[in-house]
Amino acid sequence: MSNNLTPELTPEQRMQKLGYEITGELQLPPGFEVLLSMVKVIDKRVIVSGHGALNPDGTIATHLMGQVGDTLTLEQAQEAAKLTALAMVGTLKRELGELSKIKSWVKVLGMVNTAPGFTGQTPVIDGFSRTIIEIFGKESGMACRSAVGMAMLPMNLSVEVEAELELH
Repeated sequence: MSNNLTPELTPEQRMQKLGYEITGELQLPPGFEVLLSMVKVIDKRVIVSGHGALNPDGTIATHLMGQVGDTLTLEQAQEAAKLTALAMVGTLKRELGELSKIKSWVKVLGMVNTAPGFTGQTPVIDGFSRTIIEIFGKESGMACRSAVGMAMLPMNLSVEVEAELELH
């Protein structure tokens, strides 16, 4: 039987094959409230609010909080970016039902909480992009992207990412 007859895997099937879990819904610490939409669907356009690194149960990955280049290494920040991607995918799965509704990741803005002099924002956000491409494939997952350094992020997150997508 030819490989051409094998149906392409869905993003959910790719996640399972990669050993990735759908991250639970964000569990904010006491005293925080969400006064925003995490996902806004406008026709075939999807705007996704900033996400940070979460544990599989939806709690904030506190072990990956802090400034990159000071309290966190590049490798830890890349892991935070990967967990941020999985958190965003979890939000999209809950909002859209099926991840295969996503045609394309259009634009990604990656923000990195950086110590003065740290210039590795691009390799940090590569952890996000690599994870999205693994799940959605290169054609759908490769987005236009910016990676910028910030003096601080909310709750001392090391990475925050927002995105714009297109639906089929």
